[in-house]
Amino acid sequence: MGKVAVGAAVVCAATACAVAALVVRQRMRTTSKWARAEAILRELEDKCSTPIGKLRQVADAMTVEMHAGLASEGGSKLKMLISYVDNLPTGNEKGLFYALDLGGTNFRVLRVQLGGKEGRVVKQEAEEVSIPPHLMVGSSHELFDFIAAELAKFVASEGENYHLSFGRQRELGFTFSFPVRQTSIASGTLIKWTKGFSIEDTVGEDVVGELTKAMERQGLDMRVTALVNDTIGTLAGGRYYDSDVVIAVILGTGTNAAYVERAQSIPKWHGLLPKSGEMVINMEWGNFRSSHLPLTEYDQALDVESLNPGEQIFEKLISGMYLGDIVRRVLWKMAEEAAFFGDTVPPKLEVPFILRTPVMSAMHHDTSTDLRVVGTKLKEIFGISNTSLRTRKAVVEVCDIIARRGARLAAAGMVGILKKQGRDAPASAGEKQRTVIAMDGGLYEHYTIFSKCLESTLSEMLGEEVSKTIVVTHANDGSGIGASLLAASHSQYLEVEES
Repeated sequence: MGKVAVGAAVVCAATACAVAALVVRQRMRTTSKWARAEAILRELEDKCSTPIGKLRQVADAMTVEMHAGLASEGGSKLKMLISYVDNLPTGNEKGLFYALDLGGTNFRVLRVQLGGKEGRVVKQEAEEVSIPPHLMVGSSHELFDFIAAELAKFVASEGENYHLSFGRQRELGFTFSFPVRQTSIASGTLIKWTKGFSIEDTVGEDVVGELTKAMERQGLDMRVTALVNDTIGTLAGGRYYDSDVVIAVILGTGTNAAYVERAQSIPKWHGLLPKSGEMVINMEWGNFRSSHLPLTEYDQALDVESLNPGEQIFEKLISGMYLGDIVRRVLWKMAEEAAFFGDTVPPKLEVPFILRTPVMSAMHHDTSTDLRVVGTKLKEIFGISNTSLRTRKAVVEVCDIIARRGARLAAAGMVGILKKQGRDAPASAGEKQRTVIAMDGGLYEHYTIFSKCLESTLSEMLGEEVSKTIVVTHANDGSGIGASLLAASHSQYLEVEES
């Protein structure tokens, strides 16, 4: 063989060896990346673990905090607010009633004609109005005048098929989903504005009084007979159709729970004598925290960087506002430490709240063989293209771990309420007990894996016998129709009708 041929052979052999070595190194690097990504996933799974024993500890802690919150004002992370709702709808309510739902950048007005046991909700109409941005930072007069003017327009459009009894004033249920210190069923002082509002001259003022004065300035003859939040409204709406509803839970962007408490369980410091022997308690359970909650480094980082560090810990684990961002934080770590999406960390992975929970839900529910929805969402949200099926499966697993932890913790919180009510154990011999929990909120309604996991966890925790007595039902539009029903059940004309 000539020298040239030998040289060429040597070069080819060397090239082949170099390529082979490069392939081996690449495979080793890929294997190393996946090993690190797998380690991060397994650590997440371990830290988010919710075995039945831990869930029972969470439920017990919830019950203890409920007792403490009722026993003394400020005695618990749970506010355990007295709602003054001591007369829940029965289905007998009749007449024309209105509702005003103010809880964000829009508000909704609703009118309902109630027809008693036979007619129930005969007819209803609703309208949504956007609040101009300048009114969210202006004066209370301007904001409430705008609301009252729109309400007056809505009342003026009342058709002939709606009937107000002769000689009666129109009555309104006011859903006001901002922090309020309630002083009666139809009064409460504003603690602070949230959700982008900044109107300092209303803080410490009676919000019903402000609305009433604005309605008077508009020449609107209407009385607010119930001031509530959306969770109380959900309970009222559920009770209207089913007398066994005793708990309401909102699982949406935020979360809260309310329940029916026996009058004798409310300590004397409240100074209340409920008419019906029961009182609805607004728990504000988003602020619940316990050493038994399975917190991770991602939850702690989210909390520190939030607008309310150290607060609303339970809400940050189970509500729609935060689930997607926890997933984003896990993917970000996998990208940084395991080059999960390539050698460069996608910049958008570092943007807080860019991954919303509805998108997380869409990826989690992807049943296509190639998980094309996951691939599409990763490209749309983070600009990550050409992901492998293995990568997409890992993303779905992250969603699954975070969603199931949230759902199981929410279920544990609900068991804590049932325990406080004495409904977590089999009924006494000869006693029939049926417990209905009214649920509302987009997370519960639309994130099917989450809601099914919540319900199966309830059954797992309560056991077969008790589970048969527990009914979880979707009670839609509590903040609207629930408020109008509470206006009816607390009407100024009730005593006249009863006599």
